[in-house]
Order: sequence, then structure tokens, then C-alpha cells
Amino acid sequence: MGIASHYNAKQVEDKWYDYWMKNNYFHSEVDEREPYTIVIPPPNVTGVLHMGHMLNNTIQDVLVRRARLKGYNACWVPGTDHASIATEAKVVAKLKAEGIDKNDLTREEFLQHAWDWTHKHGGIILQQLKHLGASCDWDRTKFTMDEDMSASVIKVFVDLYEKGLIYRGYRMVNWDPVAQTTLSDEEVNHEERNGKLFYLKYKVEGTEEFLTIATTRPETILGDTAICINPNDERFTHLKGKKAIVPICNRVIPIIEDEYVDMEFGTGCLKVTPAHDENDKNLGDKHDLEVIDILNDDATLNKFGLHYEGKDRFVVRAEIVEELELTGHLEKVEDHLNKVGTSERTGAVIEPKLSDQWFLKMKEMAKPAIEAVIGDDINLVPEKFLNTYRHWMENVRDWNISRQLWWGHQIPAYFYGSGKNDFVVAETAEAALEKAKEVTGNKELQASDLTQDKDALDTWFSSWLWPMSVFNGILEPENKEIQYYYPTNDLVTAPEILFFWVARMIMAGYEYRGERPFKNVYLTGIVRDKQRRKMSKSLGNSPDPLGLIEQYGADGVRVGMLLSSPAGNDLMFDEDLCKQGSAFSNKIWNAFRLVKGWEVSEEIEQPETAKKAIDWYNAKFQLSLREIEDHFSKYRISDALMTTYKLIWDDYCSWFLEMVKPGYGDPIDAKTFKAVITILEENLKLLHPFMPFVSEEIWQTITERTPEEALIIAKWPEEKEYDATIIKEFTHAAEVIAGVRKIRKDKNIAFKNVIDLKVLNNENTGNSFDSVIAKMGNISNFEYVSGAVDGALSFRVKSNEYFIPIVGAIDIEAEKKKIQEELSYTEGFLKSVDKKLSNERFVNNAPEQVVAIEKAKKADAEAKIEALKASLNSLN
Repeated sequence: MGIASHYNAKQVEDKWYDYWMKNNYFHSEVDEREPYTIVIPPPNVTGVLHMGHMLNNTIQDVLVRRARLKGYNACWVPGTDHASIATEAKVVAKLKAEGIDKNDLTREEFLQHAWDWTHKHGGIILQQLKHLGASCDWDRTKFTMDEDMSASVIKVFVDLYEKGLIYRGYRMVNWDPVAQTTLSDEEVNHEERNGKLFYLKYKVEGTEEFLTIATTRPETILGDTAICINPNDERFTHLKGKKAIVPICNRVIPIIEDEYVDMEFGTGCLKVTPAHDENDKNLGDKHDLEVIDILNDDATLNKFGLHYEGKDRFVVRAEIVEELELTGHLEKVEDHLNKVGTSERTGAVIEPKLSDQWFLKMKEMAKPAIEAVIGDDINLVPEKFLNTYRHWMENVRDWNISRQLWWGHQIPAYFYGSGKNDFVVAETAEAALEKAKEVTGNKELQASDLTQDKDALDTWFSSWLWPMSVFNGILEPENKEIQYYYPTNDLVTAPEILFFWVARMIMAGYEYRGERPFKNVYLTGIVRDKQRRKMSKSLGNSPDPLGLIEQYGADGVRVGMLLSSPAGNDLMFDEDLCKQGSAFSNKIWNAFRLVKGWEVSEEIEQPETAKKAIDWYNAKFQLSLREIEDHFSKYRISDALMTTYKLIWDDYCSWFLEMVKPGYGDPIDAKTFKAVITILEENLKLLHPFMPFVSEEIWQTITERTPEEALIIAKWPEEKEYDATIIKEFTHAAEVIAGVRKIRKDKNIAFKNVIDLKVLNNENTGNSFDSVIAKMGNISNFEYVSGAVDGALSFRVKSNEYFIPIVGAIDIEAEKKKIQEELSYTEGFLKSVDKKLSNERFVNNAPEQVVAIEKAKKADAEAKIEALKASLNSLN
């Protein structure tokens, strides 16, 4: 079989991915083997592949391919998330471009548009993952809006409601005015921004006096319903029991007293706006204050905004400040740095908003999830996230699970009357009707009398069931698949969704299975550019992953992503890493071409050099295998790759093949060739999880294989006893070979010219690698001597001295002149250092580190002078 002179990644990748798919290697069914299960963090159905996905899914593929090789029944479940907010926003934008307003559609009409969009654009990212080599069980692909997945979500909602863990409440929530829906606390990013602090004057009713409050949001004064002072604040004793007048709207509001007010902060007077601040709402409830909401859902002002009605909140902010200044109610403005809550999805500034919403009680559910992680039932890798996890879980708040969206799982609550609590919760409309009849005692109720809650559930309320629902473990908790594949083994995800998703999956796992959903959580870092900026479309610093694959090959990009990707630490992505990965593919390919290019002879005996090389490499392989296993056990994937990389590039390509390579034009003996191929195959097994394409291509080109003999399902190398001494001996021999090569290079002695090597064996090292040294140094006469050799160039390895007689090889006089010149220069340098060190002022006043550097320079110069004099003497 002819072997291509250049490795063609594109051709190879398409060929072998199709082959793997055709032979169903990725698919898993319940059998007698031990399972190894990973569920993919489901990307948004709207999404396309970005660098974070590349990193995350490469790591998952490495783990699942290695598990396959180790004999596990490996199952990697792929799928996508319906992503309520993101998908609905895209559909609304598409409809708007077509001149259609969502509000003019019925829910059913809108959902048809959403499904059309999803069928057309959804799942693109899963197809893109195939280019990366992801060996997911595509037959198991799930979508969070699949019929069985939706049924699981509804069943869980009803169950939790009946357990008293889900409730409906009128509470302050985070409102996204762009998406026009509530968000959970975890979906709000808090950003530090430069803003302004406005000092506003409120007239005290019935007096000429003004009191001053400080606010960052002057537009909200139109919703003020009280001014609060601390009862212990002597500055404001005279205000007790009085009232103040809100500027512009001239609303008369009470001045109330509460120790909640910090006397040291601001002016000591606090405006109370219960509809627009959670703390103000608590004060309002305590003091029975009126609640005035001045904002529409899109953050424009409503009728309570008076002449600002219909204008955006930020436009009003600028205009109301001008009006307050004109009316004499603006005392001063200061620059102010404050934290602003923004939507994780749309980037909009969040508004606190009072609203009837659905909540899930979290305190009790969090307890087993805390114990699982703190007690090592579940491992977080790296452990540095442990305290963050514990802090969040111990301070967890009830989860606002309702969203004012149509795309998603509609809340299974059915209203039968006008009262806010006139509802029943049931899995189906039919079941709801029966419950409503029972609750009301009205047997005449019809389905048309019931109205289902319009809101949808938070996307995370479906994905928190993911490890169970993908195996139908909610609807059929005793089915063979959930019993076999659950709990899963490893979860690979990003730290930023540790609470959104990971913690909630753990809670759901203990609630519905009584056990953990996974054993290990590998938290990847953020992919950043060389300037440490997070990669994003808006910054334009994120390369196209498919473009990288096109340029460097999937294997090259996988290696590039992993080479500097320690768990939990950010990856400083550099395209040169992919170039390095591509070069590694070419290196392996060229090494294979070299081996396959050798003529094999059954007649030749195995040389001693080859036998020694094989023994050494097998020992080195076993040492590396143990290191690799250790790295994998600690989820140091980058380190496991680096050990593999060095083993193959340095030990196999640079040393081993050179040691066994036959002379130019000569054949190689059959015994050695067979060992070389066996070693290559073992290397390919280690390489396969990281570089599946080039490894399978070489594996299949070595010899014709049946589908049952493919590398993807081969057997991972076994750990065996090995000789540590031979590794140590080779390390010494490699230094000797490097010394010989350096002298050849420095003295321009061509490798084709044989040389002699004499050894003064002061260290009593073994001579087992002498034949290898002789071969790789092209040494004709290898001799042990009892003393220094005159007329020779020399070098040291530890305490051993090595001499290369140079008679006829170089111009002795020219060499002596060259050494003499270097000696004179070094002696002059030593004098200058001595002079500096003999200066007491310098020694006493210079930093200790500086003096130490000068002393080191002196020692180095003295050692070099001694070596140069020895070389000069040997030439005389």
C-alpha cells in the first residue's frame, strides 16, 4: 500500500468519522460490561460552535474514548437545550423583520414559528461537533422539548408542588425589560459601572425646610411613598411625625422611622420606593406603605410617570434631572461607582419588580447536595471551587422558576376563578378539570372554564433533570437504562454554571434517585486570548473553530486546546498551539512513513543495539503509562497529553527509531521490525483519545483490519513490571551521545566520518548502552582507559570523562589558537569580577542577591578556565 507523503487531515477525518458512524462504535446498549457515562452539557439549540464548546467537548471526547479503550461500555449522551430566552428572542426578531408582532399572534401561532425556526436552525452545533471528532451516541440525541423530556418536567413540577416545595407568591423579582421576563438571581450579572449620585431636596410639608436624600435613580422618585430616618438620629428628631412632598409629582408622603437606616451613609435620609427596590419593599411591608410601580414591562414609564409616560427609563433619568435642577430640587451631583445588575442573556439593566411568580423552596433540597460535595461523594475538580459551592448552597434563596415566555414548558397550573389562588396543578388539562371540580364542588365545570398559566418554566428547570431524563428516569424510574447508566461518571462543564446547573442537578438527583447524578465534576477554564480577554463575538477576538479545524486538522486543534488547559484555570488560547498540534500529526505520520519504508529481512539477526533499544523503550513506555494513568486519575488532562506527546515525539521519534534504524540502503531484521510495529501500535492506543483521526489512519494503514479490530475499540495498554535501571542507564547514554554530537557540530566533523571514543569511567557506570552510543555517534573504536588522553577533545557526563582523538580530523594549530583566544577572554572577565568582589564598598552595600550573582559568575569563569586549560594541554 502506498503511503501519502503528506498527512491530509481533511480527507482522513471525513473517512474515519464516516467509518466509525457506519460501524456504530459510538452507540451503547445495556450489557454485562461496567458502564462509563457522560451526559453532554446541552448547548443552546440556537447556538453554533465556539471556543468554549471546543475545549469542553474535546475533554469529554478524550475521557469517553479512553473509557472505550479500557473496556467500559462507554455512553456519551448528546443533546440540546431549548433555551427559552435566547430562542424566543431570535424568533421574535425574525418575525419583526417580516413585519409580524408577537403580540398579534396566539400562543399556538407563535409556537409554530418557534418550532419551524428550531427545526431549521436547531442542532447545527451538534453537527459541528462531529468535525471535532466527538464520539457521542448520536442515536440517543435528546432535546429538552422532546415529548418525553417535557413530560418529565411537568411530572416533577406537579410532584414538587404537591410536596409543598413549589409555591406561587407575590414577590420582588429580577425583571429583564428586553426579554420581558423574570430571571433567577443566578441569571443576573453584577457589573461595576461609573454612574452618578444625585442629591435631591424634598420639602417638609407645612414648613420652608427641605430634607436631602441621595439616589442613583432619580426617575424612581415618582414611585416614592415614604422618607425614612433612623429614630436614633438626633439630626432629624424634629422631623418625626411630619410629612414630605415628593418633587414634580407633589405627592405628600410620611416620614417614617426605622433602625434599618444607616446614619453614617449618604445624608441619613432614605427615600422609600417599595415597587422598585427589595429592601424598600421590606420596609414598605413593615410600615404598611403604598406600592406605586412607575414602569411598564419594557422599562418605559407608565401613567404614574406623569408627563414622562411612554419614555424609556434612561431617557427620563436625564430629563428629570434637568427638571429637578430647574425647579431647585437638585442640590448636587457626584460621580459614583456602583454595582449594576444586568441580564445574563440580553445584557439589559435589570429592574426589581413586584410580581406574582412561581418559586421552588431550596433550603431543604440543598442539604443533601451540600453534604455530597463536602463529604467527597461528589468531587469538584479543581477543589478551589469547593468553598464557593458551599457558600452559595448554604445561602441559597428560593428559585424563581417562572418566565414570561411562550417558548418553553408551560406551567401546569390551571385557573378556574378570578382569585389569585383559584388554581389547581395537574399533569394534564383533563386531570386539572377533575381536580377543579373536586376543589370547587362544581361538577358542571367544563374544560373551557379553565385557563392554563401563560408563563413557561425557567430553562434550567428542565436541564436540572438532564442526567435522569435522558434515560427516562423520571417517567419510568425502574427502567433498565436508568438503573444501568445512572449515576453517570464524569461531568465536564464551565464554572459559571456551577449553580445554574451543576448544583441543581445534584439536588434533583438526591430528590428523585436518592443518589448523586455523577461522581466527578471537571470544571474547565474560560478560553481567553493572549491579552487575557474572554473570547467573544463582540470583541472579534474569537477565531472560527471550524476554520481552525480546516487549517490545522481536528487533531491539531484538539492538541492545541489541551496543551495549556489545566482544570479550572483559564486557557490563554494561541493559534500557534494548534500549529504545534498540526506539526505533531505530521511528525507521527512521517515517523510511520519511515518505518513502513524499511525493507524487512528474515535472514538478518537482531543487532544488540536494537535489542537494547526495544528493552529501553518498553520500560520507558511503562513509566509513561503510569504517569498518564496518574494524570487521568487527577483529571490533569493537559499533563496526560504532554506525557504522551513527549513519549512519542522525544522518546519514540527522536531516540528509539534512530536507535533501531538500519543503515542506509540496508534492510531491518524481522524481529526488530515486528517489535517496532508492536510499540507503534501501543503508542497509537495512548494517542487515540487525544488524536483519534491520525491514530486510526496509521493503525488501519499498518495492516488490513476488520471492523472488530479498529483502534477505537482496541484494548488500552496494560501496566507491566519494568526495569527502572535501564531508563537511568539510557539517560546517561543520551547525555554521552549529545556530547559526541556537540563536538561533531562544533568541530564540523561530518557524521559520515567515523571517530574514536575513549572513556575514563570514574563513575563505574554500566556499559550496556555502549553499542547504542557507538551506533548513534558513528564511533568505530569504543575504548575504556585509565587516564586522560592527550591530543583529544573531551567532555564530561557527571564524573566520567570522554575523549575524542582528533588526529587528522581537525587543524590542531587552529584549534589551539581558538581555545587560547577564549581562555584569554575568560581570564580577563574573571579579573573584572575579582576586582568588583574585592571592593569592600560594593560587597557591603550591594543587595545580597547582586553579590551572589557576581560570586556565581566567578565560579563559572574559574570552571571554564580549568576546562579550557585541560583542552589546551591535551592538544600539546
